[in-house]
Amino acid sequence: MADPAAQSSVQPRLQQAQSGGPAGPTPNPGAASSDPARPGLSQQQWSSQKKAQVRSFPRAKKLEKLGVFSSCKANDACKCNGWKNPNPPTAARMELQQQAASLTEACRSCGHSLAEHVSHLENVSEEEINRLLGMVVDVENLFMSVHKEEDTDTKFLSMLEEEIYGENSPIWEADFTMPASEGTQLGPVSVSGSPLSKGSSGSALGVTGLDVASSEPVTGEKRKLPETLTLEDAKRIRVMGDIPMELVNEVMKTITDPAAMLGPETSLLSANAARDETARLEERRGIIEFHVIGNSLSQKSNKKILMWLVGLQNVFSHQLPRMPKEYITRLVFDPKHKTLALIKDGRVIGGICFRMFPTQGFTEIVFCAVTSNEQVKGYGTHLMNHLKEYHIKHGILYFLTYADEYAIGYFKKQGFSKDIKVPKSRYLGYIKDYEGATLMECELNPRIPYTELSHIIKRQKEIIKKLIERKQNQIRKVYPGLTCFKEGVRQIPVESIPGIRETGWKPSAKEKSKELKDPDLLYNMLKNLLAQIKTHPDAWPFMEPVKKSEAPDYYEVIRFPIDLKTMTERLKNRYYVTKKLFIADLQRVITNCREYNPPDSEYCKCANTLEKFFYFKLKEAGLIDK
Repeated sequence: MADPAAQSSVQPRLQQAQSGGPAGPTPNPGAASSDPARPGLSQQQWSSQKKAQVRSFPRAKKLEKLGVFSSCKANDACKCNGWKNPNPPTAARMELQQQAASLTEACRSCGHSLAEHVSHLENVSEEEINRLLGMVVDVENLFMSVHKEEDTDTKFLSMLEEEIYGENSPIWEADFTMPASEGTQLGPVSVSGSPLSKGSSGSALGVTGLDVASSEPVTGEKRKLPETLTLEDAKRIRVMGDIPMELVNEVMKTITDPAAMLGPETSLLSANAARDETARLEERRGIIEFHVIGNSLSQKSNKKILMWLVGLQNVFSHQLPRMPKEYITRLVFDPKHKTLALIKDGRVIGGICFRMFPTQGFTEIVFCAVTSNEQVKGYGTHLMNHLKEYHIKHGILYFLTYADEYAIGYFKKQGFSKDIKVPKSRYLGYIKDYEGATLMECELNPRIPYTELSHIIKRQKEIIKKLIERKQNQIRKVYPGLTCFKEGVRQIPVESIPGIRETGWKPSAKEKSKELKDPDLLYNMLKNLLAQIKTHPDAWPFMEPVKKSEAPDYYEVIRFPIDLKTMTERLKNRYYVTKKLFIADLQRVITNCREYNPPDSEYCKCANTLEKFFYFKLKEAGLIDK
């Protein structure tokens, strides 16, 4: 008989995999279900082979494999939830080639031996050991299926969502019935693709009959969406309290109807017009033009382009007097650099000189200027917006530039930030470094039409204004004034004001996620969270401070080192008085790792996995917004 301790220790962690049957999707009858990571083998075939292979291991190797899923039994104080090999394999799936670890081998996480992790399995029968190993294989197979999936086809939940939100989905039809189960004795159902006429027989699904003998299995195919409904609309999640599209369309008709909109003429620019409104109108009228130009050594020089390049060189020289003229000329005429030129009346009045690094995923902005007598007209903003759309078309979503003290304000207005997300290893040695200048970055969103962005935002504001007016007209009831303040009450909750909820008011997210005021409650929450992070399998590189003997230049590169041991000490000393301090230190652990190590290193892979894990835990604990 199996030892009950063995089942209580290992089985709960594997219960989920076993209850769902074999891990991974079960192949459909009559259809191939090969795993893309293992060509020619289905999930079930691979799982069966792996189980047979694992069951042939020597007992020491079996115990080692089960030890990974067994919590430490050394003492009650040890919270280690699985033995971790001090010499982990350097490549994926290498455990089969490695020798079995010794029972005296110490765990990388808690320091206790493998024997102390698997002590409950000493007297367990070989049959029970094999059963547990089968469950382990199922868990590993499930993990691989989730993390190594390469099939880009829409999965079940997305397809379900598509059906729920689809206007013509058969699930909303009154006569809808489930088709015959695949497990019955009947052959596959042949479904007619043409719509039913009024007099036709059969169900609403268009079933023409059952062919038991000769019919070939029909491969399942997703039903196409109706032309009136796009995939984006079908899959869009309905937010609670969201405004119906019918109402938005009705308001749009109102604000675009000149007869319905009374008031002053809006054809002229208002005082609150967007910065780039003038430039946008001039571009539509053909007054200004935008061209991406550059010098070429392989093609014959175009006289007009060369004249524009000379004009750009003059504009940059006049507007950037601290830049040497020879340096500007060299970069403007360099074939590796391009310039987005702003042309007005046939002459250059501004431009942005840039160099693209497609392999690195970013573009360096070298010069940006508009001639002085054409400034304050929105040309600079419209110029940058055109550059953003040009790069989105070419698949580059990051700008990097060095801005002097006079240009920082302009770049901030264009969405640039001093917070650099591009890893240093990607741009170091590629871009030009300027003394006394500040490195800034702009991340582009491919879904935003930048040249029309201010116009879209203006229209959104008009829609919201009209919706507010509609809501005000619906609220007819007038409530008496509040008398509680006369009785000495200093303040009351907003939600207690009569009629406030009828107006559509809801507590803000900031109100719901206020900082925890009880320091003991915050301490216990952070202590529990840090303990979970430390026991994560990929936390081992960050457990202690980096030793100088292992990385001599580490503390020269990393200015603010941090690790989980230091965070534990800070937590004990009540350093984390707010959740922001704790989250900042956690993020710095990951940032430091990425800055010092190559992106494809084992350490960076651990950092990426750990980052996802602790942000999931932060959301779960309510420390950050969902």
